[in-house]
Amino acid sequence: MTDIPVLETILLERRGRLLAITLNRPETLNAFDLALHTEMVAALEFARDDQNSDAVLLTGAGRAFSAGGDLDHIAHNAANPDKFDFEIQIAKAIVLTLLDITKPVVCRMNGHAVGLGATIALLCDVIFAAENAKIGDPHVHVGLVAGDGGAIIWAQRLGLTRAKEYLLTGELLSAVKAADIGLINHALPLDQLDAAVDAFCAKLLAGAQMAIRYTKMLTNLELKRIAALVLDQGLAWEGESVRSADHREAVQALIEKRPPIFGAA
Repeated sequence: MTDIPVLETILLERRGRLLAITLNRPETLNAFDLALHTEMVAALEFARDDQNSDAVLLTGAGRAFSAGGDLDHIAHNAANPDKFDFEIQIAKAIVLTLLDITKPVVCRMNGHAVGLGATIALLCDVIFAAENAKIGDPHVHVGLVAGDGGAIIWAQRLGLTRAKEYLLTGELLSAVKAADIGLINHALPLDQLDAAVDAFCAKLLAGAQMAIRYTKMLTNLELKRIAALVLDQGLAWEGESVRSADHREAVQALIEKRPPIFGAA
């Protein structure tokens, strides 16, 4: 049996033929710093190549799935934007590796999924969320382009009309509303979440594995085509926005706990 890697910010465990991946920075609401960015790639690559699992469960430790970017990390990149250029390749690897996993990936959205956290949740195949959770991509709130995957997946799940509304405003949606409009699959009371996820994963594991995998691969072909078309440009534009006065102002406003004052484009 392939040894499971031991990571600092992510827990991996086998539950029979199910591989569980848990974002494990609960003290920060599983916010992404450089370590979690980097280890996310390692965890997803392991899941992609693992011969001892037929389904993947992705979730977060503690109260959140992921609160998005770690503020200290965001502030460091704003002050040292060349560092972000390295992370562009990490962000690209996260999106492309997640799309390359041929086995079904189920998201247990135990709490808020924000920014990159929302993108990762939405790139999963089926999403079960706690009904008190919220999901959204507020890149624009911090003066950033939603270039790390949001432009790929939101429109595919919702259509352009609604995707533009939520990406251009950065509005967070309740899990109940997200389920109602088709952004996610299910919103359930937290005390019912595990039973629903377990039952669904058991159904997948009992199914015809080749048929399930090839069906998933077919449905991901269009997502991968769109990713090839827009991801490099999106990350390049996000890299430009990291260097903008609006982003620096947004970061300072977060530190000072006040609304940002953005300039004209």
